Amino acid sequence: MRLVICPGVHEPNLTDCFLAGLSGIWGVAADRPSQQILNSVKVFPAHKHPPFSALDILHFLCNQDLAGESLVFVSFSAGVAGAIGAAWMWQQIGGQVGAFFALDGWGVPLGGTFPIHRISHDRFTHWSSAIIGSGGDSFYADPAIAHLDLWREPQTAKGWQISQTSAGIETAAPTTAAEFLVHLLKHYGVQSVV
Repeated sequence: MRLVICPGVHEPNLTDCFLAGLSGIWGVAADRPSQQILNSVKVFPAHKHPPFSALDILHFLCNQDLAGESLVFVSFSAGVAGAIGAAWMWQQIGGQVGAFFALDGWGVPLGGTFPIHRISHDRFTHWSSAIIGSGGDSFYADPAIAHLDLWREPQTAKGWQISQTSAGIETAAPTTAAEFLVHLLKHYGVQSVV
């Protein structure tokens, strides 16, 4: 599985902070240079191309020598809109999508033939987004945090993992956004974030 990061409209260094926060949870030194992160994780250059453009993300993926690899998308904010379209198109051209994560993809309908998970900066975003596609297990921060802080410091976003039992009963367990995400990335076969 290859990890593909689709940031939103923000400074690129926030994505470095995001990956460093996940690395700390993963148990990898978080002080590795950005270039080493970019060698193992494909990060869409949202500072050069619109993150909401599925075609730009697909073009980026097609130029990354990813033939035969299953992709796991982690997207944020406006990047969720572009990434979900790119994931669908990746499948249309014969690629595989192992899972899709939407961090604060408020207002973006999510659906597909692959596992989907929402991660939200507050309960309202979680609840109102679930109406248009919640997918599998999800997370929301409680207490609420700022939108950009979810991307900048997912390891500090405390909240609730929402799951459903086989009988359809909703359960909630305390965790952080980073712990939730790292647990599921490992579950889907992602080897590392660096």
